[in-house]
Amino acid sequence: MTTFSNIPLCLSFTILKFHSCLFLIISLMMISTRVMSQPLFYSCPNTTTYAPNSTYRASLEVLLSSLASNATRPNGFYSSSANNKVYGTFLCRGDVSTTDCQHCVKNAGTDVLKVCPREKVALVYYDNCLLRYSNQSFFGTTDENQAKFIFLNTQNTSGPILGSMLDEVLDEAATEAANGSAAKKYATKQRSYNSALQKVYALAQCTPDISPTSCNLCLRDAISNLPSCCDKSRGARVVFPSCGIRYEFYPFYKDITVSTPPPPAPRVSTPPNFSGPKGADSDKNRRISAGVKVAIAISAAVSIVLLIVAYCCLRRRTTKKYDAITEAKDMSGISTAESLQYSFDTIQAVTDNFSPDNKIGEGGFGNVYKGKFPTGQVVAAKRLSRSSGQGGQEFKNEVLLVAKLQHRNLVRLLGFCLEGEEKILVYEFVTNQSLDYFLFDPEKQKLLNWSTRYKIIGGTARGLLYLHEDSRLRIIHRDLKASNVLLDAEMNPKISDFGMAKIFGVDQSQGNTSRIVGTYGYMAPEYAMHGHFSTKSDVFSFGVLVLEIISGKKNSTFYQEDGAEDLINHVWKHWKNGTPLEIIDPNIDTEFYSKQEVIQCLHIGLLCVQEDVERRSTIASVVLMLNSYSETLPIPQQPPAYFLSNKAEMMNQLDLESDKATSKSIPLSVNEISITEMYPR
Repeated sequence: MTTFSNIPLCLSFTILKFHSCLFLIISLMMISTRVMSQPLFYSCPNTTTYAPNSTYRASLEVLLSSLASNATRPNGFYSSSANNKVYGTFLCRGDVSTTDCQHCVKNAGTDVLKVCPREKVALVYYDNCLLRYSNQSFFGTTDENQAKFIFLNTQNTSGPILGSMLDEVLDEAATEAANGSAAKKYATKQRSYNSALQKVYALAQCTPDISPTSCNLCLRDAISNLPSCCDKSRGARVVFPSCGIRYEFYPFYKDITVSTPPPPAPRVSTPPNFSGPKGADSDKNRRISAGVKVAIAISAAVSIVLLIVAYCCLRRRTTKKYDAITEAKDMSGISTAESLQYSFDTIQAVTDNFSPDNKIGEGGFGNVYKGKFPTGQVVAAKRLSRSSGQGGQEFKNEVLLVAKLQHRNLVRLLGFCLEGEEKILVYEFVTNQSLDYFLFDPEKQKLLNWSTRYKIIGGTARGLLYLHEDSRLRIIHRDLKASNVLLDAEMNPKISDFGMAKIFGVDQSQGNTSRIVGTYGYMAPEYAMHGHFSTKSDVFSFGVLVLEIISGKKNSTFYQEDGAEDLINHVWKHWKNGTPLEIIDPNIDTEFYSKQEVIQCLHIGLLCVQEDVERRSTIASVVLMLNSYSETLPIPQQPPAYFLSNKAEMMNQLDLESDKATSKSIPLSVNEISITEMYPR
């Protein structure tokens, strides 16, 4: 037992304080360590589950034990399976020591069974490591069934954001990681970004089991997610199961290069003729000296503990600065078009070199191909077929404007490619193709019950309202039609091909154009005959679309079935004769629809296709009428009768572009994509 009887009182008191402080600090350190051991994020989809006492659980425990015992491998990566039932892997950050890696993997193996107690597929992510398992083998592949994680540093930058410099340092890190050694696909980069020599630090890493090409594509996909969420942040990371990218304004990783050991401290020798005090005084001094040594030792120990606690608190504080999101959807923070740019090689790779098997559509300005990134993200790439007549920077700027438009009823523009003569637009992939694919097919019409059709009408109206009034730019679509309304997995409508005028560089003046661009059967008469366009011309197209959705008939080809009469005048006759329900698509089960809703939609459709622009409804009033049965609707007037018996005769009466225009510059076809006029509010 240690006594302090021979130590000065003040020194004894100091040491007691050190003991109390030490106990407190150790307790705080244990709390801090426990907090830090929690995963930053986890994913456990409940698509497949297992029973608590099943063989899968037993195999999973064997797997987790195997992963933990192999966590001291130099490359920080290991894959294993158990009984051909469960497959798992871990990846430690490239700069983490083997001790820290093993500690992280052991914690992950414990935590994952708590946060995902019954799911056969799981992933947990920490600052130092990632662990995942599945009932199906994913080794050597970029798995598409796991979520992506985006961590945003919530501290905003006070100075100019990095722009192209950040793109360059991330690109360098990604390139070096992808082309690195097969054992450890890991790289870090740093670069000064202002006169004060402040630096940005970047890290890129892939699992070593995937190919360099897959690693490169995965990292490029991760980088492409940063602008949409984190443009003004002091740091962010995007983590996929097979790769991750991160940047910060402080050195968050360790420099794993070998450093030169410090020179040994010089020895202090005692003079040979020196002798200490003798007798009782000498013994007393020795005892005091021993007490001082104890105090110094304790002080040193406490100092070390304080440093450890400070480090832990700093790490904890850094972690708390992050917000985790699963998908980047808010594009409002985008500041540069370059942040949306994909390389041509990337688009070529994900579309399998624009394979005919991946072709999902075509229009007057180009073909559309389905593409799939290694992470599982599916996109639609529209490859523009001819020069747009505008410069590269202008093209980028217009893409940037359109990419910032976000609404649940609009197809999202994810980015673009601009290399040489190649101009490609990259959109989100919408699962169920376009409305015309269902609406005008005798068999697929049966899949569209009334509730689905009513949802499509309402959603399309809300999307058009956003373009006309709620977005930062007023956008006139000018080619709204069934083939430009796409349907997602839940049959929600998404308007596509808006904003194409600016992207494609069409020369036109506001409100009037000498180039008639659109689709026969949907164009408002003032636009088709005189080139006058406005939001009301979009409303006319919407009205035609509503009548098509209710009847299941296509306006532009209706004359083939009913002589020279077009669909809107056919509906008008039944409306005037008091038999509006006779035009309803017979595929709609009459027992499962509201007659009031159908009649109201027919009424709204007729209000939208009136010849007098002033009497035609606005899209805002349409949305209001769709949401209110008590609204008193105006009485519709007879729609225009300008639709002629055949398309050739229609084209002869249009006020088209000058004689210098070629046939390709008159994109009046059913398959044409839209041309849109945009002007600031």
